[in-house]
Amino acid sequence: MKKAGLIICLLLLIGCKSKTISRDTEDLKIKKVASTEINSNQQKKAYELGKRVLETCNTSKFKPFNETEVTKSVMDNTTEERLTKTCQRFRQYYGSFIDLKLDGVYKTKNEVIYRYHALYTKKVANKELRVFVDENNLVSAIKSMDWDEKFDIKVTE
Repeated sequence: MKKAGLIICLLLLIGCKSKTISRDTEDLKIKKVASTEINSNQQKKAYELGKRVLETCNTSKFKPFNETEVTKSVMDNTTEERLTKTCQRFRQYYGSFIDLKLDGVYKTKNEVIYRYHALYTKKVANKELRVFVDENNLVSAIKSMDWDEKFDIKVTE
């Protein structure tokens, strides 16, 4: 009986062996782009759209995006109601938005990421804004987060 139990346990261990999953690591690689390689029109677009979102907090007026500027998902997620809710919190904690300062440009296989340090009137404000531009030159994401000196991007599956 003990031998049968031992054989069953061994079979279970062999049957439950971890499988290795191969994935294309090219998709996950992030490279910093040299200033000479930056597309100036794309950089200007990323800056203007990012600034437009944050200036909404100062003016309480948002000019909606169109399909030549952003992807459909960004257009759907960037509503006046959502911006108003975020802006109330930002103005309370950080003061008025001043400007964006480009910190770096990073490239993945499918996107270019513009990382800006967002400047506010209150000195406690230490925020960053990331603007993701896809291969169709459309903004595919705009993300605000706390500033960290080290650039890191979390990849979710």
